[in-house]
Amino acid sequence: MAEAIDKVPDENPLGSYLRDRRAKLDPAEFGIETRRRRTPGLRREEVAQRANVSATWYTWLEQGRGGSPSSDVLDRLARALALSSAEREHLFLLAQHRPPEIRHQPFEPISAQLQRVLDAMTFSPAVLRTALWDVVGWNAAASVVMTDYALLPREERNILKLIFCNERVRGHMVNWGRDARSAVASFRAEAIKAAPAQALQAMVEDLSQASPEFSAIWQDYDIQNYGAGTKHFRHEIAGDLMMEYSSFTVDGRPDLGLVVFTPMTEADAERVRQLLETARNGR
Repeated sequence: MAEAIDKVPDENPLGSYLRDRRAKLDPAEFGIETRRRRTPGLRREEVAQRANVSATWYTWLEQGRGGSPSSDVLDRLARALALSSAEREHLFLLAQHRPPEIRHQPFEPISAQLQRVLDAMTFSPAVLRTALWDVVGWNAAASVVMTDYALLPREERNILKLIFCNERVRGHMVNWGRDARSAVASFRAEAIKAAPAQALQAMVEDLSQASPEFSAIWQDYDIQNYGAGTKHFRHEIAGDLMMEYSSFTVDGRPDLGLVVFTPMTEADAERVRQLLETARNGR
């Protein structure tokens, strides 16, 4: 019976990762002459030049002697090595033992693939929201149960604005006081991690002026995770609806969250079905 061979732990995982990424790049894609090269990939000095760091320091970094690189240097290395978002995150975890700060992306329509995910949940209202809780995607069930986001100006498609400033949405929330307080506490916990600081401050100031109730709740400084729970809606057509909700972060987009509301009973699902049928028939 062959003896088991002990694996030697990698004492320099950052350097190993940099060498591996560097070796897998095609110099021709960067306009670099490929003749008379003994090894594949980019040379150390070529990566250093692309990242605007010294070749000596980059060599030390691969050898485990370069110290802890800053976030700015890691970003430059990620660009120099043409890393994907997942590879960039791995680089930060190796170098700083934490993921990189979230990149805030400007508003743009969600992808067709994400819209198909929403539409596949026929009887479960679902929305996609940003770090500031702006709704950027929704399905038909969300339109009939909560509000028709397509009819709202884009600046009003915000969950907190709807909770505190939209009488129709507020009227649907049977436990408005509890749910509003929970929403603010959850928003604070999420936004402080993912939302741009200036945009967050501006939004809080605007909402505080528009709603004294929001201002009072915000000043209580409650914090909680959104996670999962139940909501009780009272719809003007369908009557009472009990929903379970769950929230998820979209892979590769930590600034984008998916919230899904699932009917708790067959009767609740049937009420959603009837609302969708009514909407389709234009009644």
